Amino acid sequence: MHELGIVFYIIRDVKKAAEENGVEKVSAVVMNIGEVSTVIPDYLGDCWRWAADKEPLLKGCQLKILPVPAVSYCGDCGKEFGTVAHGKTCPHCGSVNTWLLRGNEVEIKEIEVPAD
Repeated sequence: MHELGIVFYIIRDVKKAAEENGVEKVSAVVMNIGEVSTVIPDYLGDCWRWAADKEPLLKGCQLKILPVPAVSYCGDCGKEFGTVAHGKTCPHCGSVNTWLLRGNEVEIKEIEVPAD
């Protein structure tokens, strides 16, 4: 389960951003998680709850996951298509000259702080 390792990196980055901005409490972390990133959102959430509650800055902090659909591009016909539904083969022209445009992300999108 590599989700726990990812959570440790998220916590590190959130703590650094909070320190740089004088933030004492974080209420939510919003993540972009790509459909083909190999990260399982439910596992990430379970690991987050366990690890975040050990940090005073993040105790009770919510992890919000925004799924990013996997989309590929065909270099032959120039069209985009759903990667999961069609794999590497373009459904428009049958070419395998394709590459992933998005859907592999694992990134912090936002860090939310409580309103005072």
